[in-house]
Amino acid sequence: MKLSTSLAMTAIFAAMPAAALAQASDAVVVNVATVLRKDVPVFLDYVGTTEAVRSVVLQSKASGFLGDRVAADGADVKKGDLLYRIDPRDYQATLDQVMAQARRNQAALEYARINQGRNSTLAGRGVVSKDAFDLATSNLHQAEANVAADDAAVRTARLNLAYTEIRAPFDGRLGRSQIFEGALVSANSTTLNTLVQLDPLNVTMNVSETDLPAIQTRLADGGVAAEVRITPDAPASTGKVTFLDNSVDRATGTVAARVTIDNANGRLLPGQFTRVRLRVDELKNALLAPQVAIGSNQIGKYVYVIGADNKAERRPVILGAAQGALVIVNGGLKEGDRVATSNLQRLNDGTSVKPDPAGAKNGS
Repeated sequence: MKLSTSLAMTAIFAAMPAAALAQASDAVVVNVATVLRKDVPVFLDYVGTTEAVRSVVLQSKASGFLGDRVAADGADVKKGDLLYRIDPRDYQATLDQVMAQARRNQAALEYARINQGRNSTLAGRGVVSKDAFDLATSNLHQAEANVAADDAAVRTARLNLAYTEIRAPFDGRLGRSQIFEGALVSANSTTLNTLVQLDPLNVTMNVSETDLPAIQTRLADGGVAAEVRITPDAPASTGKVTFLDNSVDRATGTVAARVTIDNANGRLLPGQFTRVRLRVDELKNALLAPQVAIGSNQIGKYVYVIGADNKAERRPVILGAAQGALVIVNGGLKEGDRVATSNLQRLNDGTSVKPDPAGAKNGS
């Protein structure tokens, strides 16, 4: 039985033309993908730098020895949180002094008011001279002025006392403290720390003037959505374009722009370089092919189209923007074309190929 089978196979191969045998043995195994059509977003990509929406150098309006450093270095704080406390005893003593002065002047005002009223009655009866009445009236007005000055002095003393507590002006993250307990703080001079707001966060970039029409059109239609990443495979932070400068830099041909993104988790910090992607349009029924199918030579870009006879045809193509692992094809292919995605270096016009069923896929 084995002998008869071997003889039969030998007879079949003997009957095949020599050229067919050579073609079968020389066929190159390739993976194949199908060119497809689909709607794809149009993106513009830039390199940007993150910037804090708000950043402040923390200083004190009060002088004195630092009593407490309440918040730890690098702490996330809320608006109004206590960060530093300067020894308040000198300022408390000043407040007590002006409050005592205010009480004394208030008592003098009460007496001046009574005295002026008494002199007014007596002057009406002709018992006291008009000069005495005028003096009593003047003393009343002076007492009222003294009380008003005391009120201002008390408010100032309270304000100065409040300045001994340095609180967060907004939500943010502290840096490294520049001063420690017991150190002497000079008003409006000594740097205590820095505070930056991390959410939201700005990303600045330079936009090419050739991209301006697309961005401006999208801004007029409701805004330009943006994605920001540190690396291509990092999670995206989303936001939108919030600023476009009013002039083009003649030296670079670019316009300063800003994207504001959500950064609630604090993953991004000011000063980082990022990849910014702006969505400016949507391309309808775009042809897409895998990027791995694209070859390149001195003439330009090309692909190998696999025909119905499983032969390769080198075909020049015009490419558009990349879409992940795919690329938009603006010319040279049509929907349904099969293109080789492996062993491109072994292919030429007319090369026989053997599509690998395991590697067959469409452009998606």
